[in-house]
Amino acid sequence: QAQLVESGGGLVQAGGSLRLSCVASRRTVSAITMGWFRQAPGKEREFVAAIGVRGGLVDYADSVKDRFTISKDNTENAVYLQMNSLKPEDTAVYYCAGSASWTMRRRADEYDYWGQGTQVTVSA
Repeated sequence: QAQLVESGGGLVQAGGSLRLSCVASRRTVSAITMGWFRQAPGKEREFVAAIGVRGGLVDYADSVKDRFTISKDNTENAVYLQMNSLKPEDTAVYYCAGSASWTMRRRADEYDYWGQGTQVTVSA
């Protein structure tokens, strides 16, 4: 069973918005750092954003800076990715991930828990 479950993906026109959600299963120990990654066909999985345990420390890839916002709700064990001004280049499968690290991480192999992904498709 997946320890992290993403939702909120779908089809959207360029310039539109989507909000992705990620919730932890009851089998998952609460992670310290949470992140979002994405992978397009033929491309490597790339870092999108990360957030610290309290939600005050965030990090974004340059490609999504000023367009995407990562946030979290510790009560619900949920992490969100608000995506605005979407571009066709944002089309990918988006994955939620968790790490026990107390510092921001950008490498996929530094994360311990993964969701199964949710498809985001942006049309021109």
